[in-house]
Amino acid sequence: MKTTSHKKPWQTPQTFLILISIIVPIAFASWQALLNNFVIEKAAFTGADIGILQSVREIPGFLAFTAVFMLLFIKEQKFIVLSLAMLATGVAITGFFPSFAGLLCTTLLMSVGFHYFETLKQSLSLQWLSKDQAPEVLGKLISIGALASLITYACLWVLLEQLALDFKWVYLIAGAVSLSLVIFIWLGFPTFEAKTAQHKKLILRKRYWLYYALTFMSGARRQIFTVFAGFLMVEKFGYSAADIALLFLINHLFNWLFAKKIGQLIGKVGERKALIFEYIGLILVFVSYAFVESAQWAAGLYVIDHLFFALALAIKTYFQKIADPADIASTAGVAFTINHIAAVVIPVGFGLLWLVSPASVFIAGALMAGLSLILAFNIPSQPEQGNEVIKLRWA
Repeated sequence: MKTTSHKKPWQTPQTFLILISIIVPIAFASWQALLNNFVIEKAAFTGADIGILQSVREIPGFLAFTAVFMLLFIKEQKFIVLSLAMLATGVAITGFFPSFAGLLCTTLLMSVGFHYFETLKQSLSLQWLSKDQAPEVLGKLISIGALASLITYACLWVLLEQLALDFKWVYLIAGAVSLSLVIFIWLGFPTFEAKTAQHKKLILRKRYWLYYALTFMSGARRQIFTVFAGFLMVEKFGYSAADIALLFLINHLFNWLFAKKIGQLIGKVGERKALIFEYIGLILVFVSYAFVESAQWAAGLYVIDHLFFALALAIKTYFQKIADPADIASTAGVAFTINHIAAVVIPVGFGLLWLVSPASVFIAGALMAGLSLILAFNIPSQPEQGNEVIKLRWA
């Protein structure tokens, strides 16, 4: 990676963010879309097994705070490219280890890369984008990622349904394509300098408490969707790997069409109203998951649930508005760790609960969304440094 200033029109920070937003849908989305069918059909996983695997997957997220210490030795931009290389490699080899132990190892490699990437992407995005730009551009990045996912899931459907390739070859293709793009980014972009030098130590500030709380609940709640909503589709309704790929294709079609507009909407109405709307919607979705008996209605809930994810970028833009610019890199790592505290525990604990009552898992998700709603009411209409939170509603 060059260290001189960029010379070509396309060698810009925004182009860099766009390209890295394309790689993850190809690699991680392929891994995720195939996972439930792969572990059930090839490794005979139970609900408890998938819970353990997903908990292992979240351990690197719990350790995301260590990213700030790595910045003592490597620049953020180089670190994010290295993280993408780990992600791509982990995905490429997943299909060759269809056992519980093998999947634990490949998942851990993939997950280390993925979680460091997500931490660093949040940090670089908030450093490189202005407060006015951030909601719309972050929404645009989601939209671009969704378009990449659309193409990825279409390819997955062709590879699985039309060409009938084995899982291991599909994983290998997805990982190899991702790694090729990583090499292009490494060779094609100069190093961009941040506007504000970042702290290279852990930062915890009392005035960020609401951001920490929202982040924690987001991590806990997201596990219900990531781990158990997809598992419900396969175990209860008998969805095939090709069916799941088509379902993901629909999800990302909606994100491609609406994510940028959602980002623009957040910029207009503010983070408070956007998050209140999201959490009310999620309460209804999770309660519906608990009692749904129709495969078609379950698929509809899955699409709506996924669309709400775009609104979650309001948590990031809320933090950008209240943060000291020098805190962004350090706090990104701390926030990812906070996000994954519950994520390490929930898949295992709820995996055991799933064996007794799948509906109870989703009722718990609705309760989490309810607590998030209470927290969202404490976001000011115009958050900024010195105006991070309004008085607690229950105080």
